[in-house]
Amino acid sequence: MIKDKDINSLTVANFFLTKKELTPKKIQKLVYYAYSWFIALNNEDENHIDNILFNEIPEAWLHGPVFPTLYHHFKSYNWNEVPKINEEIHFENDDLQSFLNDIWEQFGIYSADELEYMTHQETPWINARNKSLADTGHNKIDLKDIFNYYNEL
Repeated sequence: MIKDKDINSLTVANFFLTKKELTPKKIQKLVYYAYSWFIALNNEDENHIDNILFNEIPEAWLHGPVFPTLYHHFKSYNWNEVPKINEEIHFENDDLQSFLNDIWEQFGIYSADELEYMTHQETPWINARNKSLADTGHNKIDLKDIFNYYNEL
């Protein structure tokens, strides 16, 4: 049983890996959507973002939002799939389990490239990239942008 205080980007990634094998890029995007929708659904306004899924802010890399911890953990797989995890992951909070299953149902159907394309159309990533695909930086994605963008949807 995973306690709420022990959740991090790798915990969420591993939850999605219990569903099927996934490329590192797809893992990144699924974790990003879980992180972003959690912020949108669990905070009152952009000035009081107190509820986040875990304590790591995504960065706006060339291929979309990236959590550096996940990147370093899975980088040896390159473009290959990370094997499926065959044991179930259970969270202390049943609502969190349900939420992550909903994210999987909504976004797991898309390929890594489709998810990348989707994030490239979204304001939080665009703003962090300074509105440029050529920007080579790893700017942090603003939590206010995440909150506002996903709440508008």
